[in-house]
Amino acid sequence: QVQLQESGPGLVKPSQTLSLTCTVSGGSITTTSSIWSWWRQPPGKELERIGYITRIGTTGFSPSLKSRTSISRDTSKNQFTLRLNSVTPEDTAVYYCARGWPQIESRGQGTQVTVSS
Repeated sequence: QVQLQESGPGLVKPSQTLSLTCTVSGGSITTTSSIWSWWRQPPGKELERIGYITRIGTTGFSPSLKSRTSISRDTSKNQFTLRLNSVTPEDTAVYYCARGWPQIESRGQGTQVTVSS
């Protein structure tokens, strides 16, 4: 069974870059047919799509975040990484990595990221 675990700093200052890594176990990010993705849920709001990366490294992003977002992977570590540039307090949310796009098949437990000076 595939398991996902997010890791990264819980506090980021405004204008800096948010960087989160997802470690996948129980399956390879390069050999399964799944799409690997990032999501977030701001306080009091619905779950929001951020972007995805496929098993061959193709990426796609939500239009509202595309200009500030990148997703990369380290196949040797079975990890994929989200980077969100120029963050503001509006980027404060619980961030999830997941398998599946545009719907979630399974996801990590989530990690709180707060943007504050």
